[in-house]
Amino acid sequence: MVMKNEIKQRVAVGMSGGVDSSVAAALLKEQGHEVIGVFMKFWSENIKGKIRENICCSLESSEDARQVCNKLGVPFYVIDMKVPFKKKIVDDFVNEYECGHTPNPCVRCNQYIKFEELWKKLKPMGVDFVATGHYARVETIHELSLPPRALLRAGRDKNKDQSYFLHQIQQKHLKHTLFPLGDYTKPNVRKLAKKYGLSTASKKESQEICFVADGKVGEFLKRYIKFEKGNIVDVGSEDVLGQHEGLPLYTIGQRKGIGLAGGPWYVVQLDKKKNILWVSKDEKDLDSKELIVRSVNWISGEQPKLPLKCKCKIRYRSDFVVATIHELSQGKYRVEFTKPQRAITSGQYCVFYKGEECLGGGVIE
Repeated sequence: MVMKNEIKQRVAVGMSGGVDSSVAAALLKEQGHEVIGVFMKFWSENIKGKIRENICCSLESSEDARQVCNKLGVPFYVIDMKVPFKKKIVDDFVNEYECGHTPNPCVRCNQYIKFEELWKKLKPMGVDFVATGHYARVETIHELSLPPRALLRAGRDKNKDQSYFLHQIQQKHLKHTLFPLGDYTKPNVRKLAKKYGLSTASKKESQEICFVADGKVGEFLKRYIKFEKGNIVDVGSEDVLGQHEGLPLYTIGQRKGIGLAGGPWYVVQLDKKKNILWVSKDEKDLDSKELIVRSVNWISGEQPKLPLKCKCKIRYRSDFVVATIHELSQGKYRVEFTKPQRAITSGQYCVFYKGEECLGGGVIE
């Protein structure tokens, strides 16, 4: 039996100053919950004594969130997350690039900051649930003789579904999580914002990495990593074609910005040990029928019976593909696809689904 939470609770809404979290708070208030707005202050980069604001917690975003809370008549709190954000998100981001990987900081932010660290700070305040403006759904299963179990399901709006970014949330945190927008589409959310008279109704979304405010990842990394030039080598002939500017500037499948004539050329491998950028003119060299994942989170809290046939995504905007998951040693898994996948990238996430349920996922090696 599936049951949704209908008891009036004390709910802390993570407010970003955007339209989604604003409407999430309004919906919960309308449902009769005791709502408090929470705005998190993340790490902002100090460049030669000048602070470059984090997009997610700029002064403008903070004021927008405060205005919404004032409009709704709910308390507004600011919580300092600078230290854990720098350690868990920014430092890991830099380290992953230094190791030749392409990380996804948004997944880690949800895993460690927006739910784990935030819950630690809110639980002593008597908060029952944490809510955000993510497009996903939580459903709680009640079975005889078993404790309640939370399921993560895709959002109804397939163009906005964000379950991919939420797959690393542990069961103990998901049980205390609400996603009020899970059954709505983005256009409907904007209509609701106008209905409630929220100042964020027409606010545009940011697609950038929040702590790289100008979107220039390469320039950001250069301030923390010493780049070393090296050879660009044709994977077929093994001929040296030129020099790369530093491996962290490239990612698998990249076609532009390689600096080679006679293309198109595609990045097919980053060889960290030899400092070689392997490239090819043949797109088929980007295809692979399997990958290895580590740091896998099973949202249910238990590993399902393996091997398991399910649907997978190897990046947020990729299509679903049918695959079989096989267990390896030391907490790793082999994912075998029914058809080759293009540009599988180390550091990204492979996420598993059964129908609309997100089972979990892990980091691609």
